[in-house]
Amino acid sequence: MMRQPARQTMHQPVHMLQHTKSWRLLLMLLLLCAALVVLGMGIGSEGFEAVWTMQHDPVTRQIVWDIRLPRTMGALLAGGLLGLAGCVAQGLFRNPLADPYLLGSSAGASLGVALALMVSGTSISVMSIVGYLGMTGAAFVGSILAVLLTLTLAQGVSGGLRLLLAGVIVGVVLGACKDVVELMRPDIMQSMQSYTLGTTAAIGWQSCGIMAVALALCLLAAWSLSRVLDGLALGEATARSLGLPLGLMQAALIAVLALATAAAVAQTGLLAFIGLAAPHLVRANVKVRHNRLLLLSTLMGAVLLASADLLARWVIAPQELPVGVLTALLGGGYLLRLMHRQKSLGGLGADGK
Repeated sequence: MMRQPARQTMHQPVHMLQHTKSWRLLLMLLLLCAALVVLGMGIGSEGFEAVWTMQHDPVTRQIVWDIRLPRTMGALLAGGLLGLAGCVAQGLFRNPLADPYLLGSSAGASLGVALALMVSGTSISVMSIVGYLGMTGAAFVGSILAVLLTLTLAQGVSGGLRLLLAGVIVGVVLGACKDVVELMRPDIMQSMQSYTLGTTAAIGWQSCGIMAVALALCLLAAWSLSRVLDGLALGEATARSLGLPLGLMQAALIAVLALATAAAVAQTGLLAFIGLAAPHLVRANVKVRHNRLLLLSTLMGAVLLASADLLARWVIAPQELPVGVLTALLGGGYLLRLMHRQKSLGGLGADGK
């Protein structure tokens, strides 16, 4: 009878330590986001210049507030959306290698954008807020259909390796369909090339507004369903024992995954591995439940993409490297390292552990 209090006192300091570490990580990520905003406003084709020294020139001031600032804010928002989508995907499918890119969701969103451009015949550079909303809606439909197709081929959410293989197949097929659409309408090829490579250069305040609304909705919905993700981490039987309508809530989480992916891809194009790396980097530092993991993964994704965007502007200056190319190179190496680590620990099971 005396062991139970002792066991509780042993676990309580560990819980308090993780709680403190999560708050420290949250504060650090917020500070990094603020620092990236300042750096993003000051970095141009000729290097860094302090923002406060550029306010006297009206032309330079306009460049900062109308081009650099929305681009930096857009990179933070798009990275946050992808980090959130990756966290939801890994929790929902109980697979540490799940992310929007590997599940075919990004390819479906990109196909939706291509079809929207083909139907409207509108160039991205002259698109209005209504056009951006329509493109985001088309990307959402393409994204959610891609995820459903992946689940159908994988025969459910717990397919393990089958789920990843199905996602790769769906991504390749939908990517080929996008190429066919481009060949049918050569006038959209230039716009779609930037989407294929992934770029934040065309982001304006309208795109930032759309992504901010989508991020707020997705984060709120995912946070309200965090208890389901906690239950799924222990298996479907445990999740069902919570007495919640699991099927309906899984469908809601798929919708969150699709909307977050679509909002990012519609504005920036294909950005690989941000959704994969962000939750892993958070879990490598703290062990928290999904109600905090979702927020921390969102901030981590924002920091990763904004950092990659700054690096893409600087690495071959005065020219610019598409940020999607950079995230693919860095993310591919991270994925190989992660797969090697999982192999050394005994491989991936159906539940991703």
